[in-house]
Amino acid sequence: MGTGTGFPTQQDGCSQLGFARAELTEDMAAAALCCPQSVPPVPFLPQGIFLRLFYPCLHRAGAEQPLWIPRYEYCAGLADFALRSRRWCAPLLSVAIGSCRVPVSWKGPFKPCSSGYPLIIFSHGLGAFRTLYSSVCSELASWGFVVAALEHRWVPRDHSASVTYFCPAEAGREEWIPYQRVPQGQKEFYFRNKQVHQRAEECVRALQLFKDISSGKSVPNVLHQDFDLSVLKVSGIDLTKVAVMGHSFGGVTAVLALVKEPGFSCAVALDAWMFPLENSLYPEVPKPVLFINTEKFQTPESVAKMKRLSSRNSQTKIITILGSVHQSQTDFTFLTGKLINRIFSARGTLDPYKGLDITSRAALAFLQRHLHLQEDFDQWDQLLEGIGESVVPEAPFCRSNL
Repeated sequence: MGTGTGFPTQQDGCSQLGFARAELTEDMAAAALCCPQSVPPVPFLPQGIFLRLFYPCLHRAGAEQPLWIPRYEYCAGLADFALRSRRWCAPLLSVAIGSCRVPVSWKGPFKPCSSGYPLIIFSHGLGAFRTLYSSVCSELASWGFVVAALEHRWVPRDHSASVTYFCPAEAGREEWIPYQRVPQGQKEFYFRNKQVHQRAEECVRALQLFKDISSGKSVPNVLHQDFDLSVLKVSGIDLTKVAVMGHSFGGVTAVLALVKEPGFSCAVALDAWMFPLENSLYPEVPKPVLFINTEKFQTPESVAKMKRLSSRNSQTKIITILGSVHQSQTDFTFLTGKLINRIFSARGTLDPYKGLDITSRAALAFLQRHLHLQEDFDQWDQLLEGIGESVVPEAPFCRSNL
């Protein structure tokens, strides 16, 4: 997987990785790969699903690697979310991380799979966006998954990304959607509860779109670029093997998506922020959840909510990775310099590559069990019980490696 600072340059799985960007419309009748910066924007429906797609691909020499932060505006959005002046912070972020590239093949040829690849819908955390979990998404894709990392922006706008955008009907114009803090006078629970329901619905709609592609509905690439989404029907996604996954706000989004969509067989919640989910829904969560917590984020109240689920379903598991912090499950932990660490508190004491190993292997063992995969991921089953180096069961607040 690699050592030092920077993206993991070699994933543990055996597959070459491809990557594409997609914007998919609500009526499931059309889709478009998002244009690179050199191409003028074209009209998209404002309610389109926006995602990065990670998938196994065929080897292609000299393949282009995509930028991790696709636009300068995202640096400004991160500065705003971190309550830093965008006047100085955004340019510094652009210099520090703006040239970082993800070690995957941009629009690489999809590797056919006769049985179909299992699918993971991934939901980002509060103040994040679709690109900030490329390390864990590409790691899972290298083991034979298709991973769709959403950027939440559904109508009515949920404003939970640090920033996002769409191209309205007027050609040549972009509309940027900023992050929104809790309005003065509103209670945070009601504001965030509305957002988490919108986000979960977006995960459901994303799955429905993949179902439509697989059923043969026309999903043209209106930009006429190289990646054709119809290959997902021909070459394969197995829609009987679908999971939902997310980090922080995305973790609780994944839990709620299980309530809303029976097509999701299980959920993996990375350091889930359980606060926004109403108590009445806990008995309705029908499928198992794997909670992979970091050591320095969870509260007793949040863990008690997780235990409400594990007490009802013995297959729901809670583990904690020692020496980790909340941002250890994002890409920031691999890019830490003094600037990034000061702004985002991106690293604990645990080596980030080891943290990614634990996270991905526990997730793979859980996914094999509940998606009924014929793989050898069960070699990591002990992680699901909190057994192993730097991992413990549940959430021991009295223990710390930080």
